[in-house]
Amino acid sequence: MSFYDKHVFFCTNQRADGSDCCGKHGAQEARDYMKKRVAELDIPKRNNNIRINSAGCMNRCDEGPVIVVYPESTWYTYANEKDLDEIIEEHLRHGRVVERLKI
Repeated sequence: MSFYDKHVFFCTNQRADGSDCCGKHGAQEARDYMKKRVAELDIPKRNNNIRINSAGCMNRCDEGPVIVVYPESTWYTYANEKDLDEIIEEHLRHGRVVERLKI
């Protein structure tokens, strides 16, 4: 059993050579946004802990920016805060995979 009900990892990698990576697509800002929204919505208290973390390269640069939600191991891409809000509401709050964003 996982310690957290949901554990979300954002790839925030920045490539030294300047090639495409999640960090070039605002991944750190997206991670900060999701962490703030989850806290504002008080989801952790309702669902026994949701953790939002940064991660290094996840080797899915061509599908990025990417996040993965455990314990389900569901991979998502996102383009904006609206997409992140949908993941928060559907997956983190209600446990439903957001098929349109799944990779």
